[in-house]
Amino acid sequence: MPQTVEAQQRVPISLAGSRLDQAAAELFADHSRERLKGWIKEGALTVDGRPGKPKDKMAGGEWLELVATLEEETRFEAEDIPLDIVHEDDEVLIIDKPAGLVVHPAAGNPDGTLLNALLHHCPSLAAVPRAGIVHRLDKDTTGLMVVAKTLAAQTALVEQLQARTMSREYDAVCVGVMTSGGTVDAPIGRHPKDRKRQAVHPSGKPAVTHYRVVERFRTHTHVRCRLETGRTHQIRVHLAHRRFPLVGDPVYGGRLKLPAGASEELKTLLREFPRQALHARKLAFLHPASGEAVEFRAPLPDDLLLLIDYLRDDHEVMR
Repeated sequence: MPQTVEAQQRVPISLAGSRLDQAAAELFADHSRERLKGWIKEGALTVDGRPGKPKDKMAGGEWLELVATLEEETRFEAEDIPLDIVHEDDEVLIIDKPAGLVVHPAAGNPDGTLLNALLHHCPSLAAVPRAGIVHRLDKDTTGLMVVAKTLAAQTALVEQLQARTMSREYDAVCVGVMTSGGTVDAPIGRHPKDRKRQAVHPSGKPAVTHYRVVERFRTHTHVRCRLETGRTHQIRVHLAHRRFPLVGDPVYGGRLKLPAGASEELKTLLREFPRQALHARKLAFLHPASGEAVEFRAPLPDDLLLLIDYLRDDHEVMR
């Protein structure tokens, strides 16, 4: 059954002059400002019994009433798909996602996704939008994701993402030898000619990626990236923009370049590496219940460990 949300609050004098959506965000803190704005537009959140607009100014003393419906994720089936659970409590679930697992059902992937697995593991997530999913990883990117188990936790975590206070670090192996780390501050939007791809584009949304060198090899570099923003394919697009595409990236990797003099084993591994060499290694945020800083890490998966070992051996041999 859909979950009904009912709440009432009087606007205090301290919020006089605030917009309706701003006041609502203060008074109904379990819900995100964007969700509340939608409810205002739908007429589910009223002012003194009448519909309002998000930009309406509050004088103080108004009576806000919220009567809204949260649709359950009933259009998706729960599926018994194994999950690698790093941590779980009453508010959050930390998953180490494997390569090949799509996060959310969509055209071409109607089932067999992380969302389906979450609904099986924790049926109460049907009452939380997107089954508690706060952020996404690409299908073939491995590593840590945080899932909110309650509406309040989801709102708190989304706000941390928007405020750029949630820390997300990734390990990547890219083609080419970097001399140093740096920052890519370049907007990302849909590619003007290929709608399935993203690209650095002046009309795109702001995107910032910090990166540093972990280890240099003869023709490749192991880098560590920290996201300020969370645009689609951000690390893949930004590093390719800097002419350091990820190993195995089928979309942004460009033409395969095999290092001269490399062993046949390394050439085969590079030629057949089945995915972009990208792993979400660390996740840090303020716990939505306790407010305490928490941090989680996921070790490199076997395929990236093998790739790095081969690149390190090649570097040693060819010195």
